[in-house]
Amino acid sequence: MIVIETALGIAQACAESSRPLGLVPTMGALHDGHLALVKRARQENQTVVATIFVNPTQFGPQEDLAAYPRDRERDLGLFRQQGVDLVFTPAVDEIYPPGFDTWVDVGALGDRLEGARRPGHFRGVATVVTKLFTLARPDRAYFGQKDGQQLAVIRRLTRDLNLGLEIVAVPTVRDPDGLAQSSRNAYLTPSQREAAPVVYRALRRAEELWNNGVIDAGQLRAEVKAVLEAEPLVESIDYVSVAGGESLEELDQLPRSGQIRAMVSVAVMMGRTRLIDNVILE
Repeated sequence: MIVIETALGIAQACAESSRPLGLVPTMGALHDGHLALVKRARQENQTVVATIFVNPTQFGPQEDLAAYPRDRERDLGLFRQQGVDLVFTPAVDEIYPPGFDTWVDVGALGDRLEGARRPGHFRGVATVVTKLFTLARPDRAYFGQKDGQQLAVIRRLTRDLNLGLEIVAVPTVRDPDGLAQSSRNAYLTPSQREAAPVVYRALRRAEELWNNGVIDAGQLRAEVKAVLEAEPLVESIDYVSVAGGESLEELDQLPRSGQIRAMVSVAVMMGRTRLIDNVILE
């Protein structure tokens, strides 16, 4: 495994690597969800490239950039165990050099849900992902379904900008009690961690109703919200969404045809930890 810190270095290494090439962008603090992306990439590509970069432009002024968990040596060890070929670990000024002022904006899709609560977040995500795609020129890139809106944003920018790669969605990896794995779960206190699976239970309630023939999106939202509100440690609910799978526009009723009928997603606060999760109704 080769670790590279410069943009020029990773571009040259990728250009000289065997194809197909799969890219796994991460911010480090690896868990089994990240490793599932790497395993899928290893199965499908001759070369696997992973990145570790805590992207400052996707954090708001009141968010946890400074506190975001970092353990570079641990992460590199896990990548090595999984057979990653190249790891890109740039400094911030390698991605955003002095005078940098070019941004990728995906429009209304990035202004909904997470984007409405975190202005500028998806501009930062879209910009750094586009830069990584430009440097590595991958054939495929791998992202987790847990960040469902991020996945939709990356698919949109890839299509709109004709970037010519396949975006591979990997199912959310969950703990045995259903909690979606996330680097930010480390912020949960023991009592909050015990209560946190309520998020997935609420989403499963929507799935249950959908499987029983309910297509009224308002009813699904109300039922999901009721499950969340019954948990005292859920301090606030940022949103409960039942939205179209590509546009993420809120639905009144779920369509009766189409591969993906809707994404049901939630964001809640438990103490200082913001938990997001989703399920796809298809």
